[in-house]
Amino acid sequence: MELRHLRYFAAVADTRHFGRAAQLLHMAQPPLSQAIRQLEAELGVELFTRTTRQVAVTAAGEVFLADVQRILHAVSEAAARVTRFASGAEGVLRVGLTGSASYRQLPALARLVKREMPGVMLEVHTEMLTPAQESGLLERRLDVGVLRPPIRREGIAHRTLADEPLVVAVPDEHWLSEADVVRVEQLRHESFIMYAATLSSVVDDAVIRSCLAAGFHPRRAYEVTETSAALALVAAGLGVAVLPDSVRSAPREGVLCKRIEGALPVRLAMAWREDDESPLVRNLLNILERNRVFIAPENLEIEGS
Repeated sequence: MELRHLRYFAAVADTRHFGRAAQLLHMAQPPLSQAIRQLEAELGVELFTRTTRQVAVTAAGEVFLADVQRILHAVSEAAARVTRFASGAEGVLRVGLTGSASYRQLPALARLVKREMPGVMLEVHTEMLTPAQESGLLERRLDVGVLRPPIRREGIAHRTLADEPLVVAVPDEHWLSEADVVRVEQLRHESFIMYAATLSSVVDDAVIRSCLAAGFHPRRAYEVTETSAALALVAAGLGVAVLPDSVRSAPREGVLCKRIEGALPVRLAMAWREDDESPLVRNLLNILERNRVFIAPENLEIEGS
């Protein structure tokens, strides 16, 4: 049974007229009549009753028509879907994000994708530091990553999204709770809540370098693997955490975030595989470019962190 025969049958059933159906199908009437006869012979049933004045669909033909309409609709949808996929307008986009990016950049990215790529579903993986995202990209478990350079592995391209200042998260009853701005040197005797040393955090690297420039090494009191855990320990009064400004977008009870004077900023970038030819990824990058989400090189504040 050929798909064209199903289309022929549907056209005749819809018009109840071989001549009009032939016109709609842009073909002559005799080949159409012959194709319907072949279809009936293949099925072993009569689909139409024919007289010199009219064509009627038989009871068996009505049953067959319902299935044919579903089949033709499914074929049409499949063709449309693969076209949308090939153009990057439909599919699943697997996104990795560093912990603090989940607070500000994830909502912004999700809104943009919903508006510009409504047929795309996001598969979100949060609390991934840069090394984990590099592995995820190169092992093709992620399509794009929102991470903090530098990127140490080859084969990954990136564009800058933001240069973020650092803030210090303190318990709401901390002695610095009334300060508008905190100087790095004021944190000399504090207990620091930091990411686990094995995670190679870019943020912690900036924190350590900022503290060394102020004449001391931060005292690592607690280690965490997630930004949310760092904020929870701050709320419990166990120490302070120096984090990107993005955390301000998700206030936490018992935690106050203060601007820091003299701390190095950290960069946030979107990364993808250099050899990735996925229409979905290319479409996303074009949309981000068009909406001026990326920072132009001449407007960057820092060269890396």
